[in-house]
Amino acid sequence: MRRREFITLMGGAAAWPVAARAQQPGMPTIGILDGRSPDTTVDRLRAFRQGLRDLSYVEGENVAIEYRWADQVDRLPGLADELVRKRVLTIFTPSTPATNAAKAATATIPIVFATGYDPVTSGLVASLARPGGNLTGINFLNNELVGKQIDLLRELVPRATRVAALVNPANFTNSSVALADLESTARAKGLLIQVLKASTASEIDEAFATASRNSPDALFVSGDGFFTSRRVQLAQLATFHKLPTIFANREFAEVGGVMTYGANVAEAWRQAGVYAGRILKGAKPVDLPVVQPSKFELIINTRTARMLGIEVPATLLARADEVIE
Repeated sequence: MRRREFITLMGGAAAWPVAARAQQPGMPTIGILDGRSPDTTVDRLRAFRQGLRDLSYVEGENVAIEYRWADQVDRLPGLADELVRKRVLTIFTPSTPATNAAKAATATIPIVFATGYDPVTSGLVASLARPGGNLTGINFLNNELVGKQIDLLRELVPRATRVAALVNPANFTNSSVALADLESTARAKGLLIQVLKASTASEIDEAFATASRNSPDALFVSGDGFFTSRRVQLAQLATFHKLPTIFANREFAEVGGVMTYGANVAEAWRQAGVYAGRILKGAKPVDLPVVQPSKFELIINTRTARMLGIEVPATLLARADEVIE
């Protein structure tokens, strides 16, 4: 879906938070379980509600949503148990840790996930076409894009031979796969990789301080829900330390990140809303294949590039889906 089409769709959707309205008796209820806070996912929540609207469900009118925001990963299991006790009809989990927590809490309530990691390899589903069990959802292929992201980073900074990589150790599955792909790419391209780890805001500051002392040529930030929630901090630190950086989704470029490449995650949330609506209408997860994106976005912020003293190659600009000036 093109960006302008997506914005048009979103125009009528309610913003977060939704005005409190009395829940009607017998109204079906969806649970949302996330390890972040709601203020970091405003646009994505709007997209999820649009997906529900596509199936004729409107929050507060004919469907209720129970929100559980963890703010930290270790609270997810308890919050998942709460949603199970509420007897919600389906649970949306927009990250691998949230999905694992919900999966451990129930084997019967349908779970719609959104994850950047291969759900077959991680054991969430039996196959993409026939998920099996009570889970299905959207896989936006963050980890499969590592090699392409490094190629784009080197095209932006041809001289780069030393690349720092920031991962979130609290999201072990995603970070371990990203690092394995990164190390394989580095060997093939003759790059030296310095691994930086952060799972709190203060650790992000420390990681950039470490990177600054070691003077890498560029920075790779792995796709991770926590990093997305700290996108302003990450983009500002990358600019302050004059580190050409590639991120996994467009939201980073919108707040000042120099370059992003990945799936449109808001569109993935819209599709999750569609799946939640289909489940409310009686569909079973086993009959809903895991959705994967067919298009990926390259977004370049040339204003930030100028601040970093980088002249973006014309060939790179020509391939960009959007250039922020």
